[in-house]
Amino acid sequence: MRYDFDTPVERRGTDSLKWDVGEGELPMWVADMDFETAPEIREAIARRAAHGIYGYTNLPADWADAYADWWRDRHHYAMEKDSLIFVTGVVPAISSLVRKLTTPGERVLVQTPVYNIFFNSIVNSGRFPAECPLVYRDGQYDVDFAALEAALSDPQVSLMILCNPHNPVGRIWDAERLSRIGALCKRYGVTVISDEIHCDLTDPGREYVPFGSVSEICREISVTCLAPTKAFNLAGIQTAAVSVPEPRLRHKVWRALNTDEVAEPNVFAGIAAAAAFRHGGPWLDALRAYLYENKQLAARYLAENVPAVRWVRSEATYLMWLDVSALPDAANFARVLREKTGLYLSAGGVYRGNGADFLRMNIACPRVRLEDGLERLKRGVESVL
Repeated sequence: MRYDFDTPVERRGTDSLKWDVGEGELPMWVADMDFETAPEIREAIARRAAHGIYGYTNLPADWADAYADWWRDRHHYAMEKDSLIFVTGVVPAISSLVRKLTTPGERVLVQTPVYNIFFNSIVNSGRFPAECPLVYRDGQYDVDFAALEAALSDPQVSLMILCNPHNPVGRIWDAERLSRIGALCKRYGVTVISDEIHCDLTDPGREYVPFGSVSEICREISVTCLAPTKAFNLAGIQTAAVSVPEPRLRHKVWRALNTDEVAEPNVFAGIAAAAAFRHGGPWLDALRAYLYENKQLAARYLAENVPAVRWVRSEATYLMWLDVSALPDAANFARVLREKTGLYLSAGGVYRGNGADFLRMNIACPRVRLEDGLERLKRGVESVL
């Protein structure tokens, strides 16, 4: 079946967070795709909506099977159904777990630059972020294991939030690196929350490695956050899961999520997830191919027309991490770009680390919008050089 990713869908007037912008502005910031989700998911939601009664809802009988089968078939990971707990979203789960698995005043380790909402989950809970910057060398990010061990050895660090694949830099962490991270965390008594929400958005032919799959240690000390929402553009449905293989840790997690009331599904949450994992594979593969073509188009355009902006080569996500350190006042450029051209990108400083010299650009849109965005970026750069 051929899927149409080229035809723009009008999102203004739909209360879209992404598109709540001024007339003439082009939002390419938040991680929200401008594509309709898979037909099978829309059909499943429509069938349920047609019933007309939307009372308190249990999960469908095959919800856990759908997750487990997808991870077995797609990611070669035998994830036990009993390890899965429904949550309304990955961020609510992380915030709840920070409160349950740490005490006020403790430190939570993150590798920066990283998804900025992690800092909200930490600080709003009365904890402190322990930043361990990634190494940025020759246009590529990597783990600084010496710095990581030094940070983990701090007795005030009791939890690490891992981003796998890593947002915003698009890096897929391999089994060797994940195993070393797990071994260090085990040595220093640190629990790992692995945010794997972008795991299905890898380049064609590339696979991500689930943290819990690489060793018994990693399985034992970790909570993995999963969802169909990024891959299938379902963020507004509020459907996700955590997988916790170790029984005692799972009990703590279960208590945390239920105490905070973030473990009850809305009427569409379970059926949308099950439909995605049961029937969405062909659509997702077509999407990944389209996103890869968008990424290559953008990379060529930048190299040929905007050499002052360098793309950090990625293997996953639909977010391009753009090095604008060659521009004067790089940290201020996102504001200038929006004012002068209407292009709205995410300023990299919120991701900390060396993010002040970067912009994050969402390329999950029809090609005509991507081309518009790239042309605006070119005009914005020319206005400051």
